[in-house]
Amino acid sequence: MSFIGSCFSSIVDCFNGGDWNMSSVAKQNNSSNHLPSGYQPIPDVILDTTTMGQEAVVVKNGSRLCGTGSVRSSTPISQSKAYWEVQVQQSGQWSCGLCTPSCDLNKSLGNDQHSWVIDWESNIKSRNEVEYTLEQPVQEGDIIGFTYDHVELNFYLNGNNLNCPILGIKGTVFPVLYVDDGAILDVIFEKFRYPIPSGFDRIMVEKVLL
Repeated sequence: MSFIGSCFSSIVDCFNGGDWNMSSVAKQNNSSNHLPSGYQPIPDVILDTTTMGQEAVVVKNGSRLCGTGSVRSSTPISQSKAYWEVQVQQSGQWSCGLCTPSCDLNKSLGNDQHSWVIDWESNIKSRNEVEYTLEQPVQEGDIIGFTYDHVELNFYLNGNNLNCPILGIKGTVFPVLYVDDGAILDVIFEKFRYPIPSGFDRIMVEKVLL
């Protein structure tokens, strides 16, 4: 019973506070004049449920990841300088950063040449190696920021640059998240919690760039 209770609790935590079903309700109304109170439109960039790990669960209008596995963003980074954030909603095993289209989203991240991440142990990893270990642990409620300019991937913790750049990332890349062991992550692609570093902007879909 304790295992069943734990699973049920994780599901409740994952859905709690989300607007995960509002888009379907809006479609049934077929009119913006009849949208339910509290309805929030789905952002341009969300988590891509069509390519995610088999046991990953995405809710809250495509912004929250729970379950077990990885999920990437619905669009790659096309612009020259991009910024996004991830909030650790609930502790457990987690990681987040960038991945290529070849990344295996059923496995943890940072263990091959297809992903570059920060994880729950405050390690910054790539190619199955720990590039940096932070002196300050990443805790529940913290906001991790990312900047990427096709030269460097930089990490921020609660608005502070960690000065731990990863170099040598090439090709098409997507923001990516991984969770296990009860962890819950929220991705933030707009309405950021901290000021965007100078010269960077939110991730834009390709049609906006044309």
